[in-house]
Amino acid sequence: MSGFTISRRTMLAGSAMLLASTAMPTLGRAQTPKKGGRLVLAADSEPRNLNPAIVASNGVFFISSKIVETLAEASFDGKDGLAPRLAVSWEGAADGLSATFKLREGVKWHDGKPFTSADVAFSALQIWKPLQNLGRTVFKDLSAVETPDARTAVFKFAKPTPFQLIRNALPALSSVVPKHLYEVGKIEDNPANIAPVGTGPFKFAEYKAGQYYRLTKNTDYWGKDEPYLDEIIYQVLPDRTSAASALEAEEIQLAAFSAVPLADLDRISKVPGLKVITKGYEGLTYQLVVEINHRRKELADLKVRQAIAHAIDKDFVVKTVFLGYAATATGPVPKNDPQFYTADVPTYAFDVAKANALLDEAGYKKGADGNRFSLKLLPAPYFNETKQFGDYLRQALAAIGIDAQLVNNDSAAHIKAVYTDHAFDLAVGPPVFRGDPAISTTILVQSGIPDGVPFSNQGGYKNDALDALITKASETLDTSARTDLYKEFQKEVAADLPLINVAEWSFISVARDTVGNIANNPRWAVSNWADTYNWADTYLES
Repeated sequence: MSGFTISRRTMLAGSAMLLASTAMPTLGRAQTPKKGGRLVLAADSEPRNLNPAIVASNGVFFISSKIVETLAEASFDGKDGLAPRLAVSWEGAADGLSATFKLREGVKWHDGKPFTSADVAFSALQIWKPLQNLGRTVFKDLSAVETPDARTAVFKFAKPTPFQLIRNALPALSSVVPKHLYEVGKIEDNPANIAPVGTGPFKFAEYKAGQYYRLTKNTDYWGKDEPYLDEIIYQVLPDRTSAASALEAEEIQLAAFSAVPLADLDRISKVPGLKVITKGYEGLTYQLVVEINHRRKELADLKVRQAIAHAIDKDFVVKTVFLGYAATATGPVPKNDPQFYTADVPTYAFDVAKANALLDEAGYKKGADGNRFSLKLLPAPYFNETKQFGDYLRQALAAIGIDAQLVNNDSAAHIKAVYTDHAFDLAVGPPVFRGDPAISTTILVQSGIPDGVPFSNQGGYKNDALDALITKASETLDTSARTDLYKEFQKEVAADLPLINVAEWSFISVARDTVGNIANNPRWAVSNWADTYNWADTYLES
């Protein structure tokens, strides 16, 4: 396996595994692309299902996007913010009932079989629509995919479907898998979910639990002279402080997705040979929200929800929890989205006196102990920031006489408690905005979502007018009219507060200055890295 071996003991101990064979190159040298070599980076989780066609999540994309490709990728300067991948062009019919994709020629699967339109049709109909966590919404009305030739796929929809939505969904929801490996047997149990076979610049080589994932160069890749790297190693480092130490010791060359704690960034930015990069996550905006269980009598009262909103000092949260690496939120669409965002929404300034007055008006007077009522508060365990905000929110609620009792669970228990059992009053959630409100945002407030669907409205909120607005936007073909409807959607959500949007944040990458072509698209960390390179020639110390 190219000489890469590592034990969990040595990994956690932080002992030297990779050493530079030359003196540290200058930043100027790193700006000249180099072919060959290995990139070693930190991974703080170990997804077992690596099929992004089924599990459209950043943890899976982080690894699998180098192996399994989408029809298009996000772009800073491409038309409609897209760059071609397996598709070279796409066009939607005026009636919204079809979309035609012209596919790239000369593409092969990693096992040597040719990539064709049949693979796209199979992926869309058998996986994206029925199985994918997000695609089930976007492709709900997909009725057929016609393949008049090997290079053409025509998506047919039973109901008019906005092409703007399909276009916006391509980077995250259009991972194509090989039909010939998936058409026999149960898709969810296919071994290619664990050892994926794709068309991307890198092939899956091996996985050692608790240690690493290893990808190797696809020498038959369709991209001319790509990829630059020979190998990518994801070193499993669940402790974020380990990532910072490994970077400084030159054991790894990259830590993405804020694997280095925010509190360490100022110090590590001054370390020679390291660079802190804030670009490359614009298409992956995370939103800090307070999820509300509307089954609770007190929380079903709008004045109570308004009081909670006024009790939260968003500026303080951005400065102290996120150390400035975030922005305050005004509603369900982040400020950095130029297509849909509007600032013309009701806002709730930090005002403890007003919050207390609203609670008094709602009839919830303070008792002798200073409390009005108690709530069960469940912070999501996924990020330090969500947990820290949970601590802050408990204190903020105490200031207005609400006794918030913190319940901290692991990931599985949290998801079950909030999204299946509804065993919460308030929860802290970090949903992701994926470029279009219909992909991952409206589901947070729309009624009728089945129990057990993670990151959805499981708080029992029901607003017929808002549901009708969501439905109308999902069927509106005119791009300008559809955009206006989602601006109205933001106003309605901010006014009625089915949830409370507090902040929106992205991530930080830290890299050795030997690594080049970082952050050159809005989803860089989960893109294919075909043009990423590393000047450091590394070897292993046994």
